[in-house]
Amino acid sequence: MLRFEVGPDDLLHSRFALSPAMDLASVLRRLAGFDRHPGTRPSLDRLRPAFERLRRETELDAVLALQYARGGPNFIALPPLGLAQTWADDLAATRATSLRQARAEIADCLRRRPTDDPRALAILRSRTVVERVAVALDAAWHELIAPDWPQLRAICERDVVHRAGLLARSGWAAALDGLHPEVAWRDGGIDVRPLDSGRISLDGDGLLLIPSAHIWPGLAAYSDSPWPKALIYPARGVAALWERQPPTAPDALADLLGRSRARLLLALDDPASTTQLARSLGLATGAVGDHLAVLLRAGLVRRARDGRSVLYGRTPLGDALARSL
Repeated sequence: MLRFEVGPDDLLHSRFALSPAMDLASVLRRLAGFDRHPGTRPSLDRLRPAFERLRRETELDAVLALQYARGGPNFIALPPLGLAQTWADDLAATRATSLRQARAEIADCLRRRPTDDPRALAILRSRTVVERVAVALDAAWHELIAPDWPQLRAICERDVVHRAGLLARSGWAAALDGLHPEVAWRDGGIDVRPLDSGRISLDGDGLLLIPSAHIWPGLAAYSDSPWPKALIYPARGVAALWERQPPTAPDALADLLGRSRARLLLALDDPASTTQLARSLGLATGAVGDHLAVLLRAGLVRRARDGRSVLYGRTPLGDALARSL
């Protein structure tokens, strides 16, 4: 069991971030045969034809050759800086990697899992390896992740709003409740059960918490440079997304409110902004705003400002209606 020791200053310095590159790495590892989880098979089956085409048409096999049982090189998924992180930011960080650093990480990966693929080795030994890996990753991102990313990012952002509020109001025990079955707050520390044993002090720097759209049902922890001490976990709602299609609104509720308003009411189990709802449901932002205004006047939802965002949530009347039909 891995244990993060938490001190008095760590709550103040803990923070959230998003990592598009980490989500891409998770998808590539699973499509390549690492991290097998039966629950993710439907989503992977949908992506597999594009993945196999990328392997034929790009230099993606060189990236896959760097994966091993417990991870891969840091330079293809460097630590994110915050919640505004984009794929462009991640790609720029990869491209900024020095040849010396890349070669050191490549050598370490190949020691862990050697390959005799001559094409992959030629790419990994070339002086242009960083750019060639970046080009392959960019192609994979646009084929495998980008079409779904607005919806998946909205799910991750909603998770952050939920957990940041719990952390600020009630501390670590509340924020970690339900984060993952193998993560728990105990006696002033965070226990992560399925990972390597050891005790790691946060040293007042806090913990970087990264919700992921694709790591479900697993999780990952980082404690070695260049990463800060970090925990990557499945965002709330992704399990239902990968296990099955989101449920449609019951006919009775749709008849009463209209199908789009019914979907919005059901989606508000956790508070969300207009933009987050639009992305997660695939609706136009303006239409979502109009529907929320109707639900607000009907007393089914309420709104509150959280920093720069206005969040909507169900009222007790909205809860009763959503759960009764």
